[in-house]
Amino acid sequence: MKRNFRLLERNVLILIAIPLPVFAFAYLYTSSGNMELDLPQLSEKLNTIGLVSVGAILIAQFVLFNQGLRNLRNPDMPLEVKLEKYARLTMLRFWMLFVSGFLCGAGLLFFDNPGFTIGYALTLGFVSLGKPTPDRIIRLLKLKGEQRATVAEFGRRDE
Repeated sequence: MKRNFRLLERNVLILIAIPLPVFAFAYLYTSSGNMELDLPQLSEKLNTIGLVSVGAILIAQFVLFNQGLRNLRNPDMPLEVKLEKYARLTMLRFWMLFVSGFLCGAGLLFFDNPGFTIGYALTLGFVSLGKPTPDRIIRLLKLKGEQRATVAEFGRRDE
């Protein structure tokens, strides 16, 4: 189980790291006048669709994750099953946040709309609050006793 947690942790970090330079480039490009890119002019409808999509993704990932968590709080469910389902929920959540991060970067780059910066800030908020840690798993799944001790052990690094 600990190996699966480490795998989940690594995959989440990858999904966090990839959109970051894309958004950083877009932000630096739009905030400094030093660079000129020959970007195509896109329809304002795409600007609106992009902003609405980012908002919808952020709401959907929050709702889907929390609805899924409710099903995992069954004290009779084996810990392995809980953790496997938690990992799937977490990966779905972070894939959605991954897409949101890319949409924000592309939206900012093409439309220079500060709404995409706000969307990315919200995305980062969900990323930082959602990153799986043993303490967070214990709290979210409301683990007690032996299950709690097993998950708490995930925080210890093997030497």
